[in-house]
Parts: sequence; structure tokens; C-alpha cells
Amino acid sequence: MATGVFSASRAKIKERTLRTDRWWVQPAITFGVLFSFIIYATLRAFENANYFAEPLISPFYSPCLSTECVPGSSLMGQPFNFTLFGSAISPALFILIFPLGFRMTCYYYRKAYYRAFWFSPPACAVAEPHEKYTGETRAPLILQNAHRWFFYAGLVFNVILTYDAILAFRNQEKQWGHVSVGTLVLLFSSFMLWMYSLSCHTCRHTIGGRLKHFSKHPIRYRLWTRISILNHSHQQFAWVSLFAVAFADIYVRQVSSGAWTNFYLF
Repeated sequence: MATGVFSASRAKIKERTLRTDRWWVQPAITFGVLFSFIIYATLRAFENANYFAEPLISPFYSPCLSTECVPGSSLMGQPFNFTLFGSAISPALFILIFPLGFRMTCYYYRKAYYRAFWFSPPACAVAEPHEKYTGETRAPLILQNAHRWFFYAGLVFNVILTYDAILAFRNQEKQWGHVSVGTLVLLFSSFMLWMYSLSCHTCRHTIGGRLKHFSKHPIRYRLWTRISILNHSHQQFAWVSLFAVAFADIYVRQVSSGAWTNFYLF
């Protein structure tokens, strides 16, 4: 028996919605931005080139642990041989699994792409085309429950990308104490990734979500209150960090290909 908006007891309205505003604009923009990012990230992963220009490395390719990585791009060794049928496989295809997994299972992004891609529902007071709703109890949406583990993996990558940003304080001769435009780009990208991670609902729950007596855990309570403040801006951090990491990759690619010059401030 149908339930919800398709219930026999509900009023029969032929129109999908009675809203007269342009409710479709927001999901359309969300679809366009996310789909564009997916296409760009996929093309860059398969490009397998122009991801390192001393001392800058693209966040899409860090850490570069493949034996096929550009010399000097890996500071953690090159223990893996990513090849298939004799051809090198881009290390970005393995690296992007974790940050994209974190974003795709993020509570905010779920709402964003549920509306923009699956129309579940596309907007408030707009009927969705699906007659049955099973939530996140079946494949593939059951994988959303892995969000906590992607969050932990994302923290590891945040540390690595922060280290990459610190290394960007060197010049091409590996001398410290220099700041270039690329330094600022990588710094901003890593900072926004930290803001996105720390404002995450999972981070908030991990810090203090299970505490029954805040008075017995004053340090965790203080951290929980600070993260709760950041949590209010989680949506903004999600979008800004997405654009920041994409631009960081674009910048490194352009510098590596010789299209742009990485100017030094000092």
C-alpha cells in the first residue's frame, strides 16, 4: 500500500508542486557545480601529468607513492607499482578515493546531491518521482554508513597536505624562508580542508557526542563547544574547501606545464 505523498488518504494533486518561485534553481546549480567537479577531477586523475613543480604538488596527487611518480614529488618513498597491463596507473585514482569518499558521504553533501541528482526530494514541498523510499539501508546508499571511516582517513590526508603547504615555504633550490603565490594557494587549501573536517558532524559527535556528564570531561566539553560553533558553518566550509582544493590543483597544473609563473613575494 502506498504511503507518504502517494497515500490514498492524501489529496490528489496533479501538479508536482504548488510553489510559484524558482525552486529548481538551487538544485540545478548544485548539480552543475558538483558534476563539473567530478568531471574535472576524473580528467585530472587520468591525465597523470603536470602535478608537481618544485616545491608545489597538487593535492590530487599527494602523497605520490607510485614508482611512476615524478622525481622529487614523493617525500614518503615510492613503494607501490601502480601498473595495469604494463601501463602506469595514475596514483590520483587511488588517492581521490578517500577525500571524495569523505565528501560523498558527508551529511551536508548527502542533502545536496540527493536533491540535485536523485530528486529525493528536489526541494521543499516538491514531490519526488520515487514511489518507494528505503533510506540508507540498502546498496548503494548503505555505504553512507562508512562516513566515519572516511572522516578518519580525511584527517590523515589533511596532515599530509598541510605538510605539503609547509614545504612550499621553500624556493626551487629548496631554500627555506620563501613565500610564493603557490605557498598561499596551498596554505589556503589545506586550511579550508581542516575547517571542513573540524566542522563535520562526525567530528562533533566523536569529540563529545557520547558524553553523559560534561562536567567530568571539561577538556572534551570545551572542544565540543568550539566544534559546535564551526558546525554552524559546515555548509560554507564544504563549498569553499571544494573550490580551494580544485584551484590548488589548477594552479599547480598551470605552473607545472609552464602556462603560469609561480611568482615569489620574498
